[in-house]
Amino acid sequence: MTLPAAHRIRLALENAIVDGRFLPGARIDPEAIAAEYGCSRTPVREALQALEASGLLIVQPKRGTFVAKLGVPELMDRFEVMARMEAFCAGLACRRADAHDLDRIATTLDACEAAAGDPDRYYAENTAFHQAIYHAAHNAFLEAETLRLQAILQPYRRRQLQSPGRVARSLDEHRQIAAAIRAGDTDRAERAMTDHVLVQGERFRDLVALVGRLTRQPGPQAGGVALR
Repeated sequence: MTLPAAHRIRLALENAIVDGRFLPGARIDPEAIAAEYGCSRTPVREALQALEASGLLIVQPKRGTFVAKLGVPELMDRFEVMARMEAFCAGLACRRADAHDLDRIATTLDACEAAAGDPDRYYAENTAFHQAIYHAAHNAFLEAETLRLQAILQPYRRRQLQSPGRVARSLDEHRQIAAAIRAGDTDRAERAMTDHVLVQGERFRDLVALVGRLTRQPGPQAGGVALR
């Protein structure tokens, strides 16, 4: 199934930003993007709005749209908070999840299993798995805030899945989280989710290297990147 133009452009820009092809502070040229995709400004505008909401872009009135500057300390702060929020969701899910919630978690876990050979597909199923747990917490405010922070970190979490062996480890961690929630084991679910989300060890070094590429590599300061 062909993705809508706005969605394809958003994903392409996410990749370009996280890969360092658009450097921090680089200006995004909507007209160049529209020309490359052969589309109107409308889907480009929708894609840029989504990326602004995720925290990857900053719109400065009368100046334009720019890539946000996030360094390792800022990202680590966000991952630290994300780990606690997701652990809280998992803990609440142990106590509040109903049969429908447990089925949804199991279904999304099965989808992750089926997508394990394709990191890009796994990324989408991974997102659905986490969102099923947010919903199972049955706290609308917590769910909304966790979804917002998830959107900010998604490009970085997605790129981490490209690391050798990371998908297999992620999938095993998903199994542990789902099993703990089904068993109603709050402590185990919170601990497993914290370890799954928190950036540490090799994942910390991968993140440092990723941000290093983002800030040091030469790249365009405006449009002109092949986005497909």
